[in-house]
Amino acid sequence: MLLSPDDELRDRDELVAFLRSLHHDFQQRGHKWENPTLDRFLEALASWAEASDGWYRSFGKELPPEGNWTFFARALAAATVYE
Repeated sequence: MLLSPDDELRDRDELVAFLRSLHHDFQQRGHKWENPTLDRFLEALASWAEASDGWYRSFGKELPPEGNWTFFARALAAATVYE
């Protein structure tokens, strides 16, 4: 499940479903991803986050000023130790 520019996740359950879908996609075709290793994935994630205002602008949208950046950072950090 990739997100189109018009898709919006409304709650945590939808985020969980998206993450599971992304994981499934990696299991099936991760070898075709541009960033198939954790190292490359995290570097691309940081680069996209840094330039994301341009992505939003190119689709006529505004970077969400109230995004829950801390929740997302905590989720990524927790994944390094959570079983």
